[in-house]
Amino acid sequence: MNSNFNFTNFPMFETERFILRQALENDCHDLFDLYSDEQVTRYTPLTPFKSIDDAKNELDWYDTILREQTGFRWVIEDVETKKVIGTCGFLNYEREHNRIEIGYDLHPSYWGKGVMKEALSCIISFAFLTMKINKIEAKVEPENQSSIGLLEKLNFSKEGVLRQHEFENGKYVDLAIFSILKSEYQ
Repeated sequence: MNSNFNFTNFPMFETERFILRQALENDCHDLFDLYSDEQVTRYTPLTPFKSIDDAKNELDWYDTILREQTGFRWVIEDVETKKVIGTCGFLNYEREHNRIEIGYDLHPSYWGKGVMKEALSCIISFAFLTMKINKIEAKVEPENQSSIGLLEKLNFSKEGVLRQHEFENGKYVDLAIFSILKSEYQ
């Protein structure tokens, strides 16, 4: 069954502590703060941002995946501080297979506080119930135990390891692949 979902309106969500919304140009400084931190980019294909231009390029990528209808990237705004503290979203949308990949990043000062579980629960629900996705995948470097723990809390199952699957920052990296099916979603 193919999804009839279209990308005409960017969805916005509000949780108890956060607003998940489309990134705006004035978010560049918060995104720079996020992605200039080596702890954040350690398990990603990104190198730490060196300038605001890097953050603007990231915003351009968010716009591109939305325009191409291959994904969404939300910024996670703290309701109290109004600061963007992370991002989450979908990429590599395969409409014919009703499959999508999830990704996320969070500022280290918010690690261990349940932020990503709260944010991802929201967008996972959106994917299954509104987009009519059948399978959500996540690719994680096997050393990233915090991310793996999060996926397990969200009921993702490990499918296997893609050996030397990507060339990132001058080296080949393995990626563990996790997924959750709509039939497993509660």
